[in-house]
Amino acid sequence: MKTNKRFYRKLTALVMGALTAVSISGTALAADTIQLNLDDSIQMALENNRNIKSALADVDAAKWNLSNARRQMGPTLSWTTGAFSLGGRDYDAKKIDSQYSNALQVGMPLYNGSLRAAIDKAGYGINAADVTLENTKQAIRYQATADYYQILQCRNLINVQQDAVNTLREHLDNVNAHYNVGTVAKSDVLASQVQLANAQQALVTAQNNYDVAVSTLNNVIGLDTDTVLDIRDQLGYTHYDLSLDDCTKFALANRADGAACYYAVKQAEAGINAAKAGNYPSVNAVASKSIAGGKAFKDEQSEAWQAGAQATWNIFDNGVTSASVHAAEATLLKAQEASRQQDESIKLDVRTAYLKLQAAEKNIDTTKTAVTQAEEDYKIANVRYSAGVGTNLDVMDANEKLTEAKTNYYTALYNYNTSKASLDRAMGLPIDIDVEKYRASRLQGNRLKQVREDAKLHDDAILELTEEAKQNSKEEAKAGRKAEREARKAAKAKHADKKAVKEEAVK
Repeated sequence: MKTNKRFYRKLTALVMGALTAVSISGTALAADTIQLNLDDSIQMALENNRNIKSALADVDAAKWNLSNARRQMGPTLSWTTGAFSLGGRDYDAKKIDSQYSNALQVGMPLYNGSLRAAIDKAGYGINAADVTLENTKQAIRYQATADYYQILQCRNLINVQQDAVNTLREHLDNVNAHYNVGTVAKSDVLASQVQLANAQQALVTAQNNYDVAVSTLNNVIGLDTDTVLDIRDQLGYTHYDLSLDDCTKFALANRADGAACYYAVKQAEAGINAAKAGNYPSVNAVASKSIAGGKAFKDEQSEAWQAGAQATWNIFDNGVTSASVHAAEATLLKAQEASRQQDESIKLDVRTAYLKLQAAEKNIDTTKTAVTQAEEDYKIANVRYSAGVGTNLDVMDANEKLTEAKTNYYTALYNYNTSKASLDRAMGLPIDIDVEKYRASRLQGNRLKQVREDAKLHDDAILELTEEAKQNSKEEAKAGRKAEREARKAAKAKHADKKAVKEEAVK
């Protein structure tokens, strides 16, 4: 299947546009403090993760298995030597009491179906190891991305809980002021103190969750778990306008684990050929020379050489070959079913991630509106309480709803970004090799080196798109920081309004 070039360009731009912000790469700020962005985290994970190193070892092992199979079709040289003491009635001990023999033999398979099938199977084995390594890298990229977004989410929730604590502390001051002048009961003070204590506990929990999230990312990217990370990115939102059908087609052509199942099928097919080799003869070229004598490497007793071809054909093996073929056919059927099941899982993975992405996108607008409404509701409840026409319960309930609305908003942003990363993972977005090109080059019969070169991601157009996407990401990050500054100004203005209301209530 040939991937639509326009779709691939759009996909590349969208994926790179998913970066929430751009910060200075890998800058050491203090002894144990590292400044990271999403790109840095992914790169460090790909370089340091032990699962990737293990997959690299599997590729190396598969390479040597292929070398082993190929070398068995080449010439071999063997030397056989023996030393014997002689005796008995028929031997004259005065003439000879020992015998030495040496035989040198060169052999080479001319036709051997079993060895030929073993080479094919080992070749598909290294193909499977290559795409499995790519799949492992994609999984680690997703894990690093999800853990990175978890840090941003935990930090946002800390801010939400800190805002709740600050607001409740201000409200408690307001309640105390009313209580001091005798306009409210002691129960309002106690209820406000309990609400503030609960919010402080929630803040402690949010801070602990952040510390755990940082340690988790450190573990994935290969840093000490107590390393302090300085992350300045913000969770953002970039519309993902690819269709489900396009995403599914791309996934079926590019998922590395799907390709690994495909090569497992090819290995099983080679296994059938290996089993069927028992029905055919094997032919070897052989040349040998032997000498024997009373002393080592002497030929006074015998000296002979021979050269030619030797054929071996097991005409009747009591059904062993037939049984082996049937077993290999069952193995092939199992591999084919696993491949079909993997394709179905790929479709399900893409659809699930895509639907979650759409749901999260809808929730972003809904929860954002809810935050605005909750802020207005809290402001009204606070003013009413200060004016003596509202209750303390109304203020605390409005504050709780505001905290919940903010939490829902940041959760929607987090779900959107993680769903986008999950969709990239489900589609098999490449890291080092283009799986579709890898399979196409392999089908053309190219050697492994050429296959890897054909599939390597070094397209200049892709690099240009990457730079363009990064520039767009910078612009989005700049816009996000501007929006954040405006939000801070609005918060300061809101704080000033609260302070004025409190002063008026005191008067």
